[in-house]
Amino acid sequence: MNTTPRWLHKATLLAVFSLGSVALHAQELVVSAAASLTNAFQAVGQAYEKAHPGAKVTFNFAASGPLLAQIQQGAPVDVFASADQETMDRAAKANLLAEGTRADFARNTLVLIVPASAAASPAKLSDLGDAAYKRISTGTPSSVPVGRYTMASVQEAGLTAALEPKWIYGESVRQVLNYVARAEVDAGFVYRTDALIERDKTRIALTVPTTTPVSYPIAQIATSKNAAGGKDFIAFVRSAPGQQILDGFGFSKP
Repeated sequence: MNTTPRWLHKATLLAVFSLGSVALHAQELVVSAAASLTNAFQAVGQAYEKAHPGAKVTFNFAASGPLLAQIQQGAPVDVFASADQETMDRAAKANLLAEGTRADFARNTLVLIVPASAAASPAKLSDLGDAAYKRISTGTPSSVPVGRYTMASVQEAGLTAALEPKWIYGESVRQVLNYVARAEVDAGFVYRTDALIERDKTRIALTVPTTTPVSYPIAQIATSKNAAGGKDFIAFVRSAPGQQILDGFGFSKP
C-alpha cells in the first residue's frame, strides 16, 4: 500500500514538469541577424534544428544598427550576426560579446539594381548623375551597413555631391529592395544575395566595388542564457553544411 501523501505526489509531478520546462527553455536560441541574412538563416535554422533534436531557433531580422541597439538595451539575445565589421566592433567595445566567440562566416557583394520594367540600366556609377535617375535608394548610412558601403563607394567615385539630392533611404537593405521591386525608385544599392530574391522584379545593372569587403561576423552575446546553444549554432553556421546553405543563397566564404 502506497502511504506517500497525495500532496507529495503532486509536488513531485510539478517539480518534474518544471524541470522539463526549464530543460526545454534552455534549448531555445534567439538569434538577431542582419536583414540580408533572412532567407539564408531561415534555412540554416531549419537544418540546425534537424541536426539538434529539441533545439528551437527564434530569429530577429533587421538592420544591423537597430539590432545592436536592442542588445544594448537588454534584449534577450544569444547570437548576433551583422552585415559589417563596424557594427560588431561597436558591440565588442561595449563588452557585449562573449570572449573568443566572434568569427567571420560569409561575404557578399554590393550591386546596383533597377526595376525589371526599366527601359535602360546604368552602365557605370557616374550614369546615376543623369536626369533619368531622379530617385536612388540605399540604407540609412548611420544604421544600415549597405548604406555605409554605398556612401564609401559613391565618395570614391567622386559622386557625393551629384547624388545627394536623389537619395531615398531605407530602414534595411530589404526595404531598399522592395522600393526597387515596386519601381518606387529608379535604382537602388543592395547586396547581390538580395537581388537574387527578386530577380523577376529587379535586375542587376552593375557590381559596385567597395572600399572594404562586405564581410559578415557572428558572435555569442555575453549575457546569453543559452551559451552552449549559441556556440553550437555559430559552429554550425561555419561548418560545411552551414556554408553549403549560405552558398546556395549566393553568399561566398569568408
